[in-house]
Amino acid sequence: MKVSEIPYRRYPIEEAKAALEACTQKVKKANSEQEVLEARSEYLTVLKHFVTASALAEKGFTLNTRDAFYAAEKDYYNEVSPQFSAAALPFAKAVLESPYRKAVSEVVLKNYACDVKAMDERIVPDMQEENRTVTEYSKLMSEMSFEFRGQKMPLPTLRGYMADKDPDTRWEAYSVLGRTLEAHAEQLDGIFDRLVHIRTAMARKLGCKNFVELGYNRMHRICYDQAMVEQFRQNVRTDLVPVVCGLKEKVRQRLGLKTLSLADNDVYFKEGNPRPLGSVEEIFAKGKKMYEEMSPETGDFMHMMLENEAFDVLARDGKWGGGYCTSFPDFQQPFILANFNGSADDIDVLTHEAGHAFADYCLYKNGVDIELNVGGMETAETHSMSMECFCWKWMDDFFGARGDDYRLMHLSSNLTFIPYGTIVDYFQHLVYEHPEMTPSERNKTWKKLEGEFRPYMSADGLPYLEKGTRWQYQMHIFENPFYYIDYCLAQTTALQFLVLSQKDYADAFGRYLRFLKRGGSMAFTDLLKEAGLQSPFRPGALAEVGADCQKILEKLQK
Repeated sequence: MKVSEIPYRRYPIEEAKAALEACTQKVKKANSEQEVLEARSEYLTVLKHFVTASALAEKGFTLNTRDAFYAAEKDYYNEVSPQFSAAALPFAKAVLESPYRKAVSEVVLKNYACDVKAMDERIVPDMQEENRTVTEYSKLMSEMSFEFRGQKMPLPTLRGYMADKDPDTRWEAYSVLGRTLEAHAEQLDGIFDRLVHIRTAMARKLGCKNFVELGYNRMHRICYDQAMVEQFRQNVRTDLVPVVCGLKEKVRQRLGLKTLSLADNDVYFKEGNPRPLGSVEEIFAKGKKMYEEMSPETGDFMHMMLENEAFDVLARDGKWGGGYCTSFPDFQQPFILANFNGSADDIDVLTHEAGHAFADYCLYKNGVDIELNVGGMETAETHSMSMECFCWKWMDDFFGARGDDYRLMHLSSNLTFIPYGTIVDYFQHLVYEHPEMTPSERNKTWKKLEGEFRPYMSADGLPYLEKGTRWQYQMHIFENPFYYIDYCLAQTTALQFLVLSQKDYADAFGRYLRFLKRGGSMAFTDLLKEAGLQSPFRPGALAEVGADCQKILEKLQK
């Protein structure tokens, strides 16, 4: 079935609540582990229906944020999703309290324990207000128009100019970005102020010290805590920042610049970054060939995605400005949204986002448990970021004679991303530990972290951005608090898969498939052990990753 033909039906919250209550009562009355499992099976069916309906509404909204019908459906799920979570909570408590709880896996029980800590009827109104405020931000950014050289365009299109080979064009594009954000500064600061206060109020109602604790529970952090994230942050600061500084110095020399500014950060070659060859149709034809050659499973997966028209990649006015992979479990169908702009980022859609979709595809084939699903976000992002690395073999097809330039750029940008991602996460910790911060203080905090983790770069001279406002167009900070560190943890894992693939591709890909097919049945740190990979939380782990990657970079630069 084509994605466009999948029927949408609003899931009435009262219907969902009644079904969840029935499942809860079955657990409470259960006289065996089998009866608990049967009740959970019915519960998962309810969950699957709700997730499917909500994801379809989200898809419709992000395809066109001006669509009145799907805007209303988005508003509906903003209101009822917290109610659904509250209605599901008694089921989790019943399972945890059941004498037959061992029927359920330890990972599920740990996730339920997080849910109990993160949810209560008292915060449903706050969650609804949080959802409405996040949507307000999404609409603002999606519908924000940037006037560049007499042409109005959305942010994804402007981003293409922000990576132009001409430094003056890049500077002009970033200046347009800064001035436009400044024109909306009051709205952006106001929205984030409200989000910080709403989230802090929820945390305090639940007895948490601050939203950091609540945020970790909402993210189902079952195998690492704040202290371990602090250790990872120290690993980045000590072992990776110097590597990235050296890498960026070589880039500066290659570009022939006196200094690197924020406007130069995404460019790696004086002649410009490599750009994919061919039309959108030709790019997808090459992607189909790549996955057919990679393995029978990936080939079957890509055939399904193309046959079902499960990609929407063309940028247009009113379309949500980011990119994502979602899934509709009732129909066992992944879906990918992106905004092509002619840059190498377009290929990431066929590698990164397709990595997410491939994980969904494999788990559907193996009988997915929708609660365990692909695992925590750090596990899910490992699937996608590692797929980017396993696609290296085919980059000559996409970039021709500049295939190695792409590989050099890809590895360089992956390494430089980790300090940036660490800034995003650290910034959120500081903001939620000090919710009384003013907008000016938040900007100063961001600017200080930039100096600490990206000392090779400056935003001086760029309107508005020089104040430390880069965080305002990082959607995750508004929409998905504490998600971003998952990208960093996943990146360190993906880089290890890359190093292994350079030595023995078949062995590395086999490990990756086993990692991926485990989904969420094991915690992230246990998955790493099973795959023979280093934990990013271990002191010194990033020094080894950085050294291995430097060797690959040296080969590519010869």
